[in-house]
Amino acid sequence: MNKALEGVRILDFSHLLQGPFATQLLGDMGADVIKIERSGAGDMFRGMTFFAKWVGGSESPNFLAWNRNKRSIALNLKSRKVHAIIMDMAKKADVVVQNFRPGVLARLGYGYEDFKAVNPAIIYCSGSGYGEEGPYVERPGQDMLIQGLSGLISNTGRGDQAPVPAGAGLADQIGAMNMVYGILSALYYREKTGKGQKIEVNLLAGMLAHLNQEYVAVLNSRRGFRAPEFRHRPPRHAGAVRYLPSEGRWLCVDRHEPVQDAV
Repeated sequence: MNKALEGVRILDFSHLLQGPFATQLLGDMGADVIKIERSGAGDMFRGMTFFAKWVGGSESPNFLAWNRNKRSIALNLKSRKVHAIIMDMAKKADVVVQNFRPGVLARLGYGYEDFKAVNPAIIYCSGSGYGEEGPYVERPGQDMLIQGLSGLISNTGRGDQAPVPAGAGLADQIGAMNMVYGILSALYYREKTGKGQKIEVNLLAGMLAHLNQEYVAVLNSRRGFRAPEFRHRPPRHAGAVRYLPSEGRWLCVDRHEPVQDAV
């Protein structure tokens, strides 16, 4: 069975979560993803794990989770010989994906204009924490920082306790989804016009968009947001989390569903 993105080649310079998850999803749709990793060390996720355990004794679950359907090559991006090799690869590529800090790859000769010079139809997707200009451009854009700055950890926690981060990398994963739909849109646009383009995705904007109803409420009521205490059901949720003492477990329920001995 043919897949939608068969024949689309992606040069993937991304690392950790946001970019790799995006290119993994594109690979699932049939794209040929060539992952370009750091010579000697590879993607940083190769050296991270949970519970001090490794899959099969040596493989990182963090890396395996976001890097299926890819071919990897380890290269020294500071080498001029390597630069010539990658630019030759770019002539037959459709998409470049990267999530280094703004300006890092461009200084090494791998910015949008560098790839456009050898392949005017190329699509260049750049991920960052806060965008490629503005007062936060030099700051590290890490998932937990974005959760805090956007207000997600206050929204997740209880009003009478400390803020609580989400249990997964939501900012990174939302950023990955934004990369995917941006790239798919650019591929469709190029199909109609023959023109490539640069796509900029940043984690903060993605996280803010997914807190839109909270921001609309706060900005229009001219008051600060404070999460409700546990005994109050949050008005923004259709359900609630309740504890069942007789069973010793927590239960998520719809607001209309009666629950015996719930507190």
